[in-house]
Amino acid sequence: MSGHSKWSNIKNKKAVNDATRGSAFTKLAKAITVAYRTNHGINLAVEKARAASMPNENIERARDKGLGKGGEELVELQIEGFGPGGVVVIIEIITDNRNRSVAEIRALMEKHGGRMGEMGSVAYMFDLDSGIYKPKYPVPASDQAEIFLTLLREHADVQEVYGNLG
Repeated sequence: MSGHSKWSNIKNKKAVNDATRGSAFTKLAKAITVAYRTNHGINLAVEKARAASMPNENIERARDKGLGKGGEELVELQIEGFGPGGVVVIIEIITDNRNRSVAEIRALMEKHGGRMGEMGSVAYMFDLDSGIYKPKYPVPASDQAEIFLTLLREHADVQEVYGNLG
């Protein structure tokens, strides 16, 4: 039987699942590191990691980085911007390289019909409630806006994207 291989099918499915889990683990590890560094939200970050079946070794490695035992320094950023169809966004990022992340987000936004704004250009359109931004002026959802927000959320350094879709 040419073209039939059970292992090939399993391997391809496993590769997709592993890539998805790896991306999630990276985001969770950054969140744990920042939680330990800032000494707030530690339990929540660890619980989220355990809920996603993150290995204990990865959690411990992230904790050690947050306590200063690791080599790289992580930075929290907040980027504000405008998307297609009147959508405004606040993007929370955790990165080890500020310049790279900002350039990648800017390129991603411009490629898909958005643009970055200055600090404070969008924040007034949201209410901050328990660390979560809630839009004051929601706009109707469109396919292009949904795709825009999804693409931003898929970036490796992005932790959270808040938009004003209704």
